[in-house]
Amino acid sequence: MPVDGTGPSMTSEIFEESERVRVALTSRVRRKRHSHLNVDRGSTWWAPRAIGWWIGILFAVGATCFAVGALPGYLSAVGVVADAATFFVGSLWFTSAAFLQYLEVVNVDQDPPRADYRQKFRFLTFEPRRIDWWSTLVQFVGTLFFNATTFFALSANLSVSQVDRLVWAPDALGSLCFLVASGLAWVEVCHAFACWRLHSLSWRITALNLAGSVAFGVSAVASFVVPTTGLPRNIILVNLGTFVGALCFFVGAVLLLPERTQSDSD
Repeated sequence: MPVDGTGPSMTSEIFEESERVRVALTSRVRRKRHSHLNVDRGSTWWAPRAIGWWIGILFAVGATCFAVGALPGYLSAVGVVADAATFFVGSLWFTSAAFLQYLEVVNVDQDPPRADYRQKFRFLTFEPRRIDWWSTLVQFVGTLFFNATTFFALSANLSVSQVDRLVWAPDALGSLCFLVASGLAWVEVCHAFACWRLHSLSWRITALNLAGSVAFGVSAVASFVVPTTGLPRNIILVNLGTFVGALCFFVGAVLLLPERTQSDSD
């Protein structure tokens, strides 16, 4: 079973079904379309028995919450507390999706496609040579930081120093985790540090997630509260970066649904 990858990380595998037949699968295609957690579990748009379907749905709901919360009209309509609660709820959806995404990775069958053997369900593994393992683990950690930042943002009695320490710091760390995770997912699809594959649905998904992570990063930098004024550095960039990032994540999440059911030749 030869493998291919970038640096020390595996991004594709070649399986020998017989002496004359060899099947080449990328790590992403294998877990999305050939894992026992996803295959033969419903249609593209309705598949509640497939883990990949839930990942797409949960990420889409979380992204919707962040997009709505970033709208200026929403803040003025519902108030600061309700707006902060919207972000917190959205972060919980993100964490749920990220955890399922990690489970999807660690439960990829270790044998060739269509093998009779099916491994036991696993909650935790240590596979540092797998780029998808790193990507999903880092993203899950990032969602935990977003849980923290949105939870502390619910409090209206924080000082400027507390806001920067309890709200801004985990927000920045969460955004950094998302950026790293999206970059790793991009490399996994490209099998290199850069590529252009607009026809590939997987490439479009990872490109959207990478763009969304950059937008979240811009928002995090702009949200640092200046001690002398008690205000974020640039509230326009805060809202714009969050909205654009959430929109990118939403579209990428919706595209996860057809990615799971498309044929390997697409």
